[in-house]
Amino acid sequence: MQLPPFCLMLSCLQVSPDQSQFFRYHSFSLSCEDQLNGTDWMLKRKTSGSGVRDCGSGWGTTASGASCTVGTTASGACCTVGTTYPSDTGMYWCESGDGRRSNNSIEITITDRPVLLKCPVLPLSEGSDATLHCQAESLSSDHTFHFQRDGLFVASSRTGEMTIRRVSKSDEGLYSCSIPEVGESVGSWLTVEEGDSFWNFTLPEEFTGNGTDRNGTDRNGTDRNGSSSAPPAASCQVSVPRLMCHLVVGTPFLLSTILLGLIYRDRNRAARTDAQRRGSKDVVMEI
Repeated sequence: MQLPPFCLMLSCLQVSPDQSQFFRYHSFSLSCEDQLNGTDWMLKRKTSGSGVRDCGSGWGTTASGASCTVGTTASGACCTVGTTYPSDTGMYWCESGDGRRSNNSIEITITDRPVLLKCPVLPLSEGSDATLHCQAESLSSDHTFHFQRDGLFVASSRTGEMTIRRVSKSDEGLYSCSIPEVGESVGSWLTVEEGDSFWNFTLPEEFTGNGTDRNGTDRNGTDRNGSSSAPPAASCQVSVPRLMCHLVVGTPFLLSTILLGLIYRDRNRAARTDAQRRGSKDVVMEI
């Protein structure tokens, strides 16, 4: 599996297959990718039924190094959920022994609906292509697939696939799909970021034990009234190239300011010393 730009400079969580919705009785694998150091990571999750637990503690099977079936780094950790159930719905992330967390988390939904949407999990860079797949639990060649974004119709397909060429920020949103006389999927958020090295990390604590966030939005991206909403707010968004640009441009100004401050301080000190000397001479002359 080729690492996306998102994971090349930062520690991140990946899921295979690359989707956040799964039918019951399927499987998926998670991996912690760390390109900067060999930190020992542990896969964790928070669900409404069992709270926060490590992989291997009541859920999943752990692996590391060469035993990983997903990911490319020997320093990462892996966890496989062999058979999915609705109780596996929750927030997943990586955490090191000293409490550091991966720069992203993934919200996994095990749906009991007859339709699901396969949507890229990690943020996409502007200009790349995004492919969405709509799938019915019961396979049939006679389906027509409809795709929606933020509740509005986008496109129809006979193949169940929709590709967005050269995505931009305007393509970001909550996507879902439906199949007439079959059903509609839950929503999945498509994130598009500027630059080629970003993170979008949502703290698991944003979710309460009943499967809703502080605003009453459930894990399917639907509020109590049934309307779609945006995903939980990210705690940080950083563009490494933009940060480096600001540092290069701002450093000369910072150094100039410091230098002017030192010159001003020395001049004041010299003026005070000169004034003291003149005062001493006046005292001597009066004596």
